[in-house]
Amino acid sequence: MPNTILREQEVSMLRGEMEILMKERQCLLDATGAAAVFVAKLDSSILPNSVCQAAKMLSSSLNNLPEETLKDALERVKSEFAVRA
Repeated sequence: MPNTILREQEVSMLRGEMEILMKERQCLLDATGAAAVFVAKLDSSILPNSVCQAAKMLSSSLNNLPEETLKDALERVKSEFAVRA
């Protein structure tokens, strides 16, 4: 019986951790999607060099993401704009 209670506590803790991780993932997808849209809309010809360098670093980081993750992020941003419109 004590072993069963311990197992239930472990499962409950793991569920809690998974919920935290899923919420964190959603926040990261929101930030990633917003960053991708921001970079896509930048006009590098009118930006100071230091800003262009920062945008290139951000763009490079976004390009290094798995395609599926970037798609998920852009979908989240797209749905946010649809809700606000």
